[in-house]
Amino acid sequence: MIVIVALNSMPMKIYDLFEMHGLAIKVDKGNYIFREDERAENIFFVRSGAIQISKETESGKELTIRICGTDAIIGENSIFCKTRYHATTAKALETTHLLALHTDTFEFLLSENPPLLMEYLKWLQVENLKHQSRLRDLMLNGKKGALFSTLIRLANTYGEFRSNNDVLINFPLTNTEIANLCATSREMINRMLNDLKNQNIITLNKSYITIHDLQFLKDSIACENCPLNICRID
Repeated sequence: MIVIVALNSMPMKIYDLFEMHGLAIKVDKGNYIFREDERAENIFFVRSGAIQISKETESGKELTIRICGTDAIIGENSIFCKTRYHATTAKALETTHLLALHTDTFEFLLSENPPLLMEYLKWLQVENLKHQSRLRDLMLNGKKGALFSTLIRLANTYGEFRSNNDVLINFPLTNTEIANLCATSREMINRMLNDLKNQNIITLNKSYITIHDLQFLKDSIACENCPLNICRID
């Protein structure tokens, strides 16, 4: 089971809205919760599980935007928006339990409670900062920088610190999945991971990565040491 701990947890009162008014849904591993360009009628609160949020480029390549888990909200881009279509695709990476709330209902409940609406907007702003920082790294740091920043974010999200400052990324990822996170090709990722392995910066064990020198990755991209609730992959 994949465990994702959210540092920027949704305010409890928002969760209560989903508990009181939402519909419980179970989605099996590999199934889609929604697809890009589908009509967006619901917003979802993740009770448990892991979900890949992705987008398809014009050339047909898949870009993984985020991998989110417990206490996350997905489908939030349709709130207070006249264009009610999903801009991304959500796929369950494991059996996932959700609470679905119709967007009209969610908008009404927030509008009736201005303090709660402010709490939601504060949470949403942190989410936007998280995604903006990742897109900045993907665009400005080149292919190597995209990989290094992605590894740092994976370590911050799923990392288990071991002896000698080793960090195990306790989340299985294939090279293709890492490539989708970095907006590059699998072949490029293969070469760069092998280079890091040869320098003893990382160790590869099947689908798991252990980082031996996290500071090397940070120094290589002039890491700004963003707060941990921002520098994440979820």
